Amino acid sequence: PREEVAYVTCTYRSTCIDQPDFLATVDLNPRSPHYGQVIHRLPMPNLKDELHCSGWGSACGCFDTGTTKRTKLILPCLISSRIYVVDVGSQCRAPRICKMIEPVDVFWKCDKGYLAVTHSLPSGDVLIANMGDPAGNGKGGFVVLDGESLELKGNWENECEAPPSGYDFCFKPRHNVLVSSAGLVPKRGGRGFNPEDLKKGVFGRRLNVWDLSCRSLTQCFDLGEDSMPHIVRFLHSPEAAEGYVGCALSGAVFRFCKGEANKWEVEEVIRIPAKDVSGWIMPKMPAFIADLIISPDDRFLFVSNWLHGDIRQYELARNCKPRLVGQVFVGGSVLRGGPVTVCRDEELKCQPEPLVVKVSSGHGWGAA
Repeated sequence: PREEVAYVTCTYRSTCIDQPDFLATVDLNPRSPHYGQVIHRLPMPNLKDELHCSGWGSACGCFDTGTTKRTKLILPCLISSRIYVVDVGSQCRAPRICKMIEPVDVFWKCDKGYLAVTHSLPSGDVLIANMGDPAGNGKGGFVVLDGESLELKGNWENECEAPPSGYDFCFKPRHNVLVSSAGLVPKRGGRGFNPEDLKKGVFGRRLNVWDLSCRSLTQCFDLGEDSMPHIVRFLHSPEAAEGYVGCALSGAVFRFCKGEANKWEVEEVIRIPAKDVSGWIMPKMPAFIADLIISPDDRFLFVSNWLHGDIRQYELARNCKPRLVGQVFVGGSVLRGGPVTVCRDEELKCQPEPLVVKVSSGHGWGAA
């Protein structure tokens, strides 16, 4: 059935507002008088958490049979390393916090911190990728919550196989594989973007392939200096041995797929060109890929190009490079009339007009 509500994590980081983050509930019923509006806010009990990528407390895939119920939402925190569990089953329009795992428990039991992305495993357990250790040094890997009690169980991978950085991941049970991306060194990235960090190893560059059942690292791919492989997505079909990873800093999208002898291969299939600009922190503005979404029928790849401010639609075809078939600007830094002037652009003849929604200009929104 069609979704009635959506849950959106909202943070106050770098806003000078000293209030806790909150979970917003948005009405998605087109027949409702509050359609498209925030109908409930659930504030967190602590300050400076920075809620990040939420995930369900039970495995709910694209081809789910309908027997699994989405009653618990897991909210990991990027800065505090706290984990909230929210009950969305009792009252979906007014959820409440039902469990909280404190940072000290994550630090002592897992030697991990800076929690990022959450997915539930086929076993029912919940896997959360992390970016660093408790001190903010780069350290990838995963922490595990018990699928029934949602208690912290410990680390997923062997200690000796923790990659130097981490952020996102996806898996494909029928191929016994989990693929994870790189992040950045939290204590360096937490100070904000600095162009000088581009040559200092602050940003990750590895794509990691894991044996899902053995929890062991089997292959690593170096995607280039300062690429920062960020968002990882498999095709939805359970049989598909193919996926895509978007690189935040290089503007590149790589396709990974299973090759001969069950070895995985990687190739670059998209590169969004940087723009020569003035009025920005660098003379070239790269395409910062903030998110990827694959349509449920596996026909299209949607790319959120955050800095430039456009959503790009690519048509997918087997063994062919994705073809750009759609593009819409919803904000970002290259809109006409803004502080940034585009001096040279390989794709556009002029800067796009700002998007106006309900009399509000789209300057600086970015592509969310």
